[in-house]
Amino acid sequence: MTGLVAAIALPDGTPVRGRGRRGPLPPGPLPEFGLYLGKPGRWQPEWPAEWLDWPDFRLPRDPEQAAASIVGAYEQARAGRRVEVACGGGVGRTGTVIACMAVLAGHPADDAVAWTRRSYRRRAVETPGQRRWVRWFATHTS
Repeated sequence: MTGLVAAIALPDGTPVRGRGRRGPLPPGPLPEFGLYLGKPGRWQPEWPAEWLDWPDFRLPRDPEQAAASIVGAYEQARAGRRVEVACGGGVGRTGTVIACMAVLAGHPADDAVAWTRRSYRRRAVETPGQRRWVRWFATHTS
């Protein structure tokens, strides 16, 4: 199975692609599942996807549902499906989800944001609330 272009490897080796939806779709194979953060707009992917109501620079409107969706997307990636996570810019919300997935992959929660900034994008997880939410996620999914 061919992986997604620009995917990163989570701490356990599971590949996941983070990206901004405002940018072009990278070349190569399409995702087999997408977790999209924001509100569905005119763009709808041609592959299976889930949308989380998650305003820009904020937190998900339904934290429990968001946590369950992140776990589900991680489990799909862990099982070998091509999974991407995306918000408008691919930095704050996407980085927050990738940090949560790093926790699921065995990385310590207190370093998950720093790991994400080293491994994905250096400005990932943009707000103090998003950083706190990664710690909340770690305590609610263990």
